[in-house]
Amino acid sequence: MRIDMNPSQLTFWKKYIAKAKLDLSYAAYTKVQKSWNDENASCPFNRLYFIIEGEGFVKVGEHTYYPKLGELYLLPAGSDQAYGTISDHTFGKYWCHFTAKIGDLDLFQILQTSAFITIKDPEALQRKFEQLIAYTQSEELTSAFRVNAIICEFIADFIEQSETVKLNLASTPTYEKMNSVLNYMEQHIADNVSVDTLSQIAHYHPNYFINAFKQFTGYSPIQYMNHLRSEKAKDLLMMTELNVSQIADSLGMELSYFSRMFREQTGFTPTSFRDLKPKIIDYTEL
Repeated sequence: MRIDMNPSQLTFWKKYIAKAKLDLSYAAYTKVQKSWNDENASCPFNRLYFIIEGEGFVKVGEHTYYPKLGELYLLPAGSDQAYGTISDHTFGKYWCHFTAKIGDLDLFQILQTSAFITIKDPEALQRKFEQLIAYTQSEELTSAFRVNAIICEFIADFIEQSETVKLNLASTPTYEKMNSVLNYMEQHIADNVSVDTLSQIAHYHPNYFINAFKQFTGYSPIQYMNHLRSEKAKDLLMMTELNVSQIADSLGMELSYFSRMFREQTGFTPTSFRDLKPKIIDYTEL
């Protein structure tokens, strides 16, 4: 799985999709009846089906699939979903229903994956589903953490093992506006960019823009700009011989403010961060 984007964009999207709020509705193992058949227009939740035995079909949008043993299928929220039997040898399957929301959007509206993946270690996944089922029935205080951890693992595996993964950047009109703003901020990383300028790019009132920006990125505009600057500074500290003052100048910042900002962002002073750089050993001197 590969998504082409620059390091700054990758950092943003890694954090953005990780904000998904998960909510598991059901998890179980079922040997379905011959009458198992249904259609759901714009289903409001995601379904995961892990096929252990039998035959049948699932449909996502206009595409119909005939799952095989050891395949894990994702029927994403917001899609037209259908399923049913095709013989007396019906599916035996582990399954779960869950939502994964980022604000008002479904995660798999933003992130489009393959419809299914082939599981390399079916027994291990079967054990994970058994654990998931057990945790949903547990009265332990930590059971909800365990449930979310397993769902997160399922999602990560599905993304990593999908043949195709696309960011559906047109899933919301807000993205197009905010993407223009983010690109502008990246191109003017050393400038004193005002909220008024950014709000004009998005065609929003400044007060509305600040709220919309934070909902979209999780940062205020100044926090996001400092995030960009700290990421750029980390690259310069590790990949160049520029001193800290020169790096601060390249980012349009006073040295004292830059050092304080960098420490707030990373937990390190610029100098101590550079000290993390692996030392190259000159074996000719040994």
